[in-house]
Amino acid sequence: MFKGRQAIRDHSAEANLFARRAFVAFFFVLILIAVLFANIYRLQIISHTSYQTRSNDNRIKLVPIAPNRGLIYDRYGTILAENKPVFNLEVIPEEVEDIPAALAKLSKVLPISESEQEKFLAEIKQQRRFKSQVLKARLTEEEVAIFSVHQHNFPGFSIEARLARHYPFGDTLTHALGYVAKLNKKELNQLTQDGQETNYRATRDIGKLGLEKYYESVLHGTVGSQEVEINNRGRIIRTLSSTAPVPGQDLVLTLDVGLQQIAQHVLKDHRGAIVVLDAKDGGILALYSNPSYDPNLFVHGISGPDYRALLNPNRPLINRATQGVYAPASTVKPHLAILGLEEKLITDKTTIYDPGFFELPNVDHRWRDWKRSGHGKAVDVYQAIEESCDTFFYGIGYKLGITKISNFMAQFGFGELSGIDIHEESNAVLPSKEWKESKFKESWWPGDTISVAIGQGYWTATPIQIANSVNILANKGIHYPPHLVSLTKQGEEITLVNNDEKPPVVLEDPAHWQVALDAMHNTVFKTTGTAHKAFLGADYDPAGKTGTAQVISIAQGERYDADSIKEKQRDNAMYIGFAPFNDPKIIVTVTVENTGGGSSIGAPIARQIMDYYFSAQQSRAKKP
Repeated sequence: MFKGRQAIRDHSAEANLFARRAFVAFFFVLILIAVLFANIYRLQIISHTSYQTRSNDNRIKLVPIAPNRGLIYDRYGTILAENKPVFNLEVIPEEVEDIPAALAKLSKVLPISESEQEKFLAEIKQQRRFKSQVLKARLTEEEVAIFSVHQHNFPGFSIEARLARHYPFGDTLTHALGYVAKLNKKELNQLTQDGQETNYRATRDIGKLGLEKYYESVLHGTVGSQEVEINNRGRIIRTLSSTAPVPGQDLVLTLDVGLQQIAQHVLKDHRGAIVVLDAKDGGILALYSNPSYDPNLFVHGISGPDYRALLNPNRPLINRATQGVYAPASTVKPHLAILGLEEKLITDKTTIYDPGFFELPNVDHRWRDWKRSGHGKAVDVYQAIEESCDTFFYGIGYKLGITKISNFMAQFGFGELSGIDIHEESNAVLPSKEWKESKFKESWWPGDTISVAIGQGYWTATPIQIANSVNILANKGIHYPPHLVSLTKQGEEITLVNNDEKPPVVLEDPAHWQVALDAMHNTVFKTTGTAHKAFLGADYDPAGKTGTAQVISIAQGERYDADSIKEKQRDNAMYIGFAPFNDPKIIVTVTVENTGGGSSIGAPIARQIMDYYFSAQQSRAKKP
């Protein structure tokens, strides 16, 4: 077999092939280098800001700083709501992998019951997971020390020192001040809608009732922030910059805490309310509802047993001064007398004989006077107010008719919000033909008017409405809307939301004011006056009117016997008054539930309130 010839190598062709391949490879490398440099350019130049921000997000953290809540003072500078430091055990849910397991493990270190764990787990479901949530409030120094030793075993858990709201007078001022408590989901959603959520990033609490809620925007302040550098474990290394929070403004109230304490003392175990106004400007000197409760229970989260204890038949959660609705009874007789004089149905010399009852033509029913035998004599408007003669006002009411009564009484604030700067208030009911038709689908009958003429029947009012009407009466038509706040601690005046300009009550004959006021003066100073005994020996010059409000109707011919009926069905005691007579400075309204007559219960309580007020005024006047 013959060997094949070997081909002669073409070095020129091989060189050309290598050159082409090298060129292609070199070109491909150049493209890769270009892509690399293009990417580096994009990363370092074009996207520099974006990646630097993302890097800073891992390294720099913005920590919100809660503002200090504004303090609340009474008119003489006594602090009523303050902020006290407390240590809380808090958790950021998103930083804990298994919260139930972590809680079970933590319960072996600190006393955290199963019910507390279940409550916390339920609460965090309604909150933002990135926000710190309080697990256990008000830790003792020993508990703080114990957790600090074990903190490395509980990532996401931390001890935080915070300022918590504290009310040093406890249940004395609850219904006026209200309280703050933990933000809930509904409130967070409302803050978001209002564009206020960012201002509550570091805030745990919000005003729930009373002044705390009404003036939330004033008391809360503005959130601050700290820009801090953190390591890979989230621990703060240093602070880069900070913006200080702006504390909330302090409020100075018209309230006198000493007078408030006296109001609480004189009501004792009775259900009821006391409202005391400054006759010169409508400032509320005392606003007390009994029974009350300690608002500090709600600040850190009220326990189930404590809350259930408040859900009792005495209803301590209700602010009786602004939400309690009562028949105003005889306290409105001075107002009705003025209307009768204005309508020329009576004069200050008109008299009627009082047999102890009133009858309508062709009607068998008799409307009884509180004095069953009647006053037995001719009674004029002065005596009708002094001795609280029902029969006199039955006749006036019947002649006036409900429309005139309703329209006139509306000018004194009945049937509408008083203007007080808290949200918890009832309109109560100032009846009219239209109201009854709308409410009961029934016509108004003359007999309905007879009851209304002595402040009974469908007519109801709140103690703050009654106090407001007395202030208008004592000031002869000038209206000073009642309010609790006078100014901020910095001296800025507060604009009240409900403090619309109220037109004065104008009479055709201004002399009619004095008729009613003189009769109220006689009620205290004449021996036949229903408040005479209560104010014997007073060293100031008071005027007033008693009232006894029926809670249930008494059948025709039957007698009222308090001992034979349930306690909750007994009459309410009422009293309205002002002093001094010629230059009113103080308005007092007393309402006591189910205790009997205004002359025996209401007037003596008002006497103690006025005694304290004028003695305190004298003491302050003597001080340099």
